[in-house]
Amino acid sequence: MIRLVTRARLARLENEARAAVEQGPQTSAAANEAFGRHVRELYAVTDRAERAEATTAEVGTLLARAMEELSAAQQELLLRDIEVRRLSAALEGESLEGRWLVLLLHRGEPHSIHRSQADAHAYVATHGVPVHAWEPSDERPASEVLWRLVPFTRDEAVSGFRSVSVPSPTGWEGAA
Repeated sequence: MIRLVTRARLARLENEARAAVEQGPQTSAAANEAFGRHVRELYAVTDRAERAEATTAEVGTLLARAMEELSAAQQELLLRDIEVRRLSAALEGESLEGRWLVLLLHRGEPHSIHRSQADAHAYVATHGVPVHAWEPSDERPASEVLWRLVPFTRDEAVSGFRSVSVPSPTGWEGAA
């Protein structure tokens, strides 16, 4: 195919080529500027991603530690629950019938209650009263005695406790 180029067409092509050459540096500068913006955005996004990864790793470590502590706490709670259930079952299984409690009187006033006479003596020893200082109960008024023990026992016939020195009412012709 043969094409004829006219002078007008040739002049027009030369003008378009000159305009393109003049526009080339502007287009190149705009492209360089756009490329620079994209590179800066890429660096910023990469930095945010790296910080997010570091934070995620740190949070993962904290979460793992918290999960370990939670597991240990749950284990301890389970062991305590088992112990409480065991003790509760032991207490429910024990009959209080015939067991003693000791009321400790100080100068005739109720001071404390203990499971045994030995416990009461040990408690008073913490107040500096030696074991040999205890005197047997006598007829003196309670207010004149420094420390006195009054033993009580569980008695189902009276639905509670009674003094050991007082006999059970079951032998009193059925009166309770």
